[in-house]
Amino acid sequence: MAKAVKALIKLQIPGGGATPAPPVGSALGQQGANIMEFCKQFNAKTSSRKGETVPVIITVYVDRSFTFVIKTPPASELIRKKINLSKGSSRPNTDKVGRISWKDIEEIAKIKMPDLNAVTIEQAKKIIAGSARSMGVDVID
Repeated sequence: MAKAVKALIKLQIPGGGATPAPPVGSALGQQGANIMEFCKQFNAKTSSRKGETVPVIITVYVDRSFTFVIKTPPASELIRKKINLSKGSSRPNTDKVGRISWKDIEEIAKIKMPDLNAVTIEQAKKIIAGSARSMGVDVID
C-alpha cells in the first residue's frame, strides 16, 4: 500500500547548492523531514548542474520520509543564458531587451519538453516564445 502524503513542496534551488538555511530548511522543517539528508541527496544529484536554478518537487510522507523529483531549469533562465541577458524587461510591452531566433526557441523547447504541457514540439515552441515575449525579448525569424 502507498504511503500517505503529508505535504508537496515546490522549491527552486541552485544546482549542487542546497543548504539547511531558508528556503530549504524552513520548508522541510515545518513538515518534520530530515533537512540534511535532503541536502546531501539533492547536492549529489545536481552536482553537474552548478550555476543553474533547479526546480524540485519534494513529497513528504506522514512517516517523515521524503522523495523528490528534479525538473528542467526555468524557461526564463534558459532564454537569458541563450542570449546573454542579465534580466528581463520591467516593461516588456514597451522596453525590449533582446532578440531570440526560432532556432534558439526550438532548442530551449526540446530541453523543456518533459516538463511542458505540450504534445508536439510546435506547441512547446509557442509556450517558450510566449515566455520570451513576457520577458521583453523579441522572437525573430
